[in-house]
Amino acid sequence: MTYAAASSNAAVPAPVEVEPRHDLHQYLTFMLGRETFAFSILGIKEILEYTSPTDIPMMPAFIRGVVNLRGAAVPVVDLCARFDRSCTPITKKTCIVIIESGTEDERHVLGVLVDAVNEVLEIPDADIQPPPRFGASIRADFIHGMGKVRGKFVIILDRASVLSVEEMAAIAHSDAAVTQPAD
Repeated sequence: MTYAAASSNAAVPAPVEVEPRHDLHQYLTFMLGRETFAFSILGIKEILEYTSPTDIPMMPAFIRGVVNLRGAAVPVVDLCARFDRSCTPITKKTCIVIIESGTEDERHVLGVLVDAVNEVLEIPDADIQPPPRFGASIRADFIHGMGKVRGKFVIILDRASVLSVEEMAAIAHSDAAVTQPAD
């Protein structure tokens, strides 16, 4: 009996349909100082090696400047500075995470400066606790939840709050108004 004849008599198992888990979400984890943070991978476009952004005058400290991404000027937000901490020190592991943010009507592409990118994790909804009411190292509205991973917590950020273009523009406008000389 040849191999072809033997294989044609073998039973072929029916394909198994796997239900997608709606209670499991993927998050890109990254470091800011010694803390681990995460964004949902939805909206994350790519991760770039650090390149020095071009400075933009009269921007708040958390806007490091812009980088050229395939011909488009993409603002770079320093998350440490956005969280009212000192600016991110640049090391060999520093990355810029390119994220699309905004509403369906108005999308914005932003770069987010982080100390290092770790990994993509799947975290079940059952392992995500609500943000703490007090004692957090950042604004409570910036936190989507606290994901429990391998016995430790990962701070899952609320992308819409952290990267609110309207809020960042208002801050930039108020900073510019303060630095304008009076007539």
